[in-house]
Amino acid sequence: MKIAIASSEGKNVDLHFGKARSLCIFDFDGENKKFIERRTVEFIQDQKHQWMKTLKAIEDCDVVICVQAGFKSKFGIEEAKIKLVEDEGPLDEVLKRYIDHYKFMNSSL
Repeated sequence: MKIAIASSEGKNVDLHFGKARSLCIFDFDGENKKFIERRTVEFIQDQKHQWMKTLKAIEDCDVVICVQAGFKSKFGIEEAKIKLVEDEGPLDEVLKRYIDHYKFMNSSL
């Protein structure tokens, strides 16, 4: 699965989905994670509601992790069949929390 993480500098999960100009993309195969790339989103300065650009940038991802997402963007993410996880903190810790939770939830199946 591909996991997109909203991070301004690649070290912390620190961006709201609708303002995420930078996303770190990881591949997770159920056991191991691997950094794939960093994607950027071009926003028009002072224009509101540009979350669709961020959604377009992660349309090939299965999960997006960000600090928070607004009502409209949550609906759009859900319609795109992408799992939304709201968390914040050091990127490595947030990714580890998600992966640990994913493994735990899938171990009981």
